[in-house]
Amino acid sequence: MWKRDRDPAYVWEIATRSSTNHGGEGDMKVAFLGLGSMGLPMASNLLQGGHELTVYNRTRSRADALERRGATVAGSAAAAARGADVLITMVADDAVLEATLLGGGVVDAMGRGAIHVSMSTISPALSRRLAERHRAAGQAYLAAPVFGRPEAAEAKKLWIVVAGPAAAIDRCRPLLDTMGQGTIAVGEDPARANVIKLAGNLLIAAAIEAMGEAVALARKYGIAPAELLDVVNGRVFRSPLYENYGKLIAAERYEPA
Repeated sequence: MWKRDRDPAYVWEIATRSSTNHGGEGDMKVAFLGLGSMGLPMASNLLQGGHELTVYNRTRSRADALERRGATVAGSAAAAARGADVLITMVADDAVLEATLLGGGVVDAMGRGAIHVSMSTISPALSRRLAERHRAAGQAYLAAPVFGRPEAAEAKKLWIVVAGPAAAIDRCRPLLDTMGQGTIAVGEDPARANVIKLAGNLLIAAAIEAMGEAVALARKYGIAPAELLDVVNGRVFRSPLYENYGKLIAAERYEPA
């Protein structure tokens, strides 16, 4: 079982960094690793929010647009993390995140009191390992996976589920609010956020499969998908999930994000 962090010096360090080192949310030095279909618009929104942003991506050209708008592009993940108040990661999976954070020297490059916000969809087990590694280095770790597709990231419409030390969540909430429409804190064990994300993905996958079967059934009997969706979304059980994915399925434009 996860044990709540009871080290007063550690909690004080995070809280003090929040209250004395920065005059406002736009003063934070932020590093962002991973500029894929989700990471790029998220980083773009942080830049638009006035944050001092350093980015790194394995394919350097993905950072060109951000660089033109004032972001600093680092030559390595460790270089991006060095001197950052908050490090945000949005990468493909466990293997990439673990290799980047531990194999790439990122944790060692981060200063004491810095915060790592992992927004990738990763396993609860890795989340807990990273939390322990950061805590040993005098840093904080937050798991903050997101619900939403790339177009939601562009529009700042992500739902963000965050877990970790309360003081670190408070410190990072302005950043999270810059990237999403809502931030939901679910406790101090970071793995809780990852479990909720994985459970949510299971529900989404089941809904997508069910909608696909329902549309196929309707078409077989000459009923247009739009007519089915009007009944389902407008009158029976209205849901953004059914509305958004239903339109893609009906138009045969659905592709996994």
